[in-house]
Amino acid sequence: MESGIDSGGPPNQDQQISLCIPTSPHARAKRRIAVLEEEVEILKQDRETKQRKTTYYVSQGRAIRRLVALYTPIEDLIAENDRRCEDDDGDTTIEQDRYQRGYIELCKTLPWLHQKLTNLDHEESEEMLKKACADSAHGDDTGTLKELVASWVNIECHPTPLIRADDKAHRGFVSDACGRLLCPAEWQWDDPAVRAGIRDHTTAYIVSENSCRCSCMKAMKLLSKISSAGSHEVKLLVMGFKAIFTSPSSANEVDGDGDGANILENNRRARRRSDQARVKTCIASIIGMRKVTPHAIAYTACQVRFALSNITSWRTVDADFDYQLFWNNIVDFFEDAPGPAALARVNALLEWWTRKIFGKSHRQDLTQDVVSQMSVSALAAQRKEMEEAVFDSD
Repeated sequence: MESGIDSGGPPNQDQQISLCIPTSPHARAKRRIAVLEEEVEILKQDRETKQRKTTYYVSQGRAIRRLVALYTPIEDLIAENDRRCEDDDGDTTIEQDRYQRGYIELCKTLPWLHQKLTNLDHEESEEMLKKACADSAHGDDTGTLKELVASWVNIECHPTPLIRADDKAHRGFVSDACGRLLCPAEWQWDDPAVRAGIRDHTTAYIVSENSCRCSCMKAMKLLSKISSAGSHEVKLLVMGFKAIFTSPSSANEVDGDGDGANILENNRRARRRSDQARVKTCIASIIGMRKVTPHAIAYTACQVRFALSNITSWRTVDADFDYQLFWNNIVDFFEDAPGPAALARVNALLEWWTRKIFGKSHRQDLTQDVVSQMSVSALAAQRKEMEEAVFDSD
C-alpha cells in the first residue's frame, strides 16, 4: 500500500512548505522589529554601563595627580609593587622606595583599584588606567589658584601695582610681593643685591628646588614649629589646599579650624535633595578624604608656587626650578623622617593640617581597636564576664 510520504528519503520542497503554518507578513515584520528594538536596547544599556564606568574612573582618577604622584606614570608604581612581590631582595634605590610609597598611597586613595587590577586582564587594566589618568586636574587647579592667589596677595601684601587676576607676566620675581614670597629663606628679599641677583639669574643667587625654601618650603619649616603658623606663607598654603580639595569658597577662611567636614556633609545633602540644583562635588567628597596627607600638601605647594610665578603654562621645570624634585623634597620631609622624634613632629604637623582643613571631628579615628578600649565596650565585657561566672558557679 502506497503512502503519501516516502519515509525512505528526504521530504521534497512541497512537503517542507507544508510544514509551515502561514502567518501574516505584517505580524512577522512587527515581531522582527521588536527583536531588533530589544537588541538596540541591550546595546544602549551596554553603552550606558560603559559610560558610567568611564565617568566613575575619570571622577576617581582626578585624585591621582593630587594625592598620589605629580608626574610619575601609575604603571611605574604598579610595576614596582609587582617587582617587590616577585623579587624583594631588600636592596632598593631611593626612587624605588618613592614608587612603592606612591603605590601604597594609590591604594589608600582608591581602595577599589588594587582588586580591580587583580580581576581584570591586561587590556582591561590598561583601559581602566588610561581613563583614570586622563585627568585635567593640573589645569583646573592652575586656573582656580591663578585668581585666588592674586586676590590674596593684593589683600595681604598691598603690592603696587596690584596683581592682576588675568595676567601672570607681572608675577614672579618681577613683582616685589610675589618675589618676597618666592625668595629662599637663606636670603633677605629686602637686600637690593639679593633682588638684583635673583632677577638677573646670577650664579650666586640660583633659585632651585634645593635652595630651600621658596614660600612653600619656608611654610613647611615654620609649620614644623606649629607656633609660627601665622605667617603669610602658611596662610597662603592653607588657602591653596582648601581651594583645591574642599572648595574655592572655603579658602576665604584660613585663620580658624577648618570647615572641610561641614563642606563634605553639605555636598552629600545636596546630592540627596532632588530639588537641589546640581553642585560640583569637591575632590575630598569624591574619594572620602578626611585627613590631610603629605602628597596632598606637596601638590598644593607646587600649585601655589606656580600661581606666584610668572610662567603661563604648567610645566615640569621653570628656569632652575624643578617641580618634580620640589614635590619629592616635601614628601620626603614627611615620609623619610630620620628618627622617632622627627616622626612625632611630622605626625603632630599632619594632625595640625587635618584640624585646619577638616575641623575638630575625629570620627574617622574611631577604629575597632580604639572603640574596644572605651567604656561601653569595657562595660559589655564586664557583664559578659559576670554572666559567665554565674554560669560556671551553677
